[in-house]
Amino acid sequence: MSGEQNQQYNRYEKARIIGARALQVSYGAPVLTDTGQTEPILIAAEEYDADVLPFTVRRGKTPARGESQ
Repeated sequence: MSGEQNQQYNRYEKARIIGARALQVSYGAPVLTDTGQTEPILIAAEEYDADVLPFTVRRGKTPARGESQ
C-alpha cells in the first residue's frame, strides 16, 4: 500500500479499518510495526499511517435480497 492509497479512503472507511485492526490487536494479534504504544487503537492508527495494514475496502452497491448480479 502506498501513501496515496491511504488518502483514497473516506473517514468512515478509515474508522472501520482502524477499529477492526484495534480489535484484532486487543485479542492478541501480532503488531505489524515497532511502536511504544500500549493502547490497541493507537497501535492500529500507527499501523494505518505506516501503510502496513492488509485490509481491502469493497465499494459499490450490493444487490438487494432475491436479486442476482
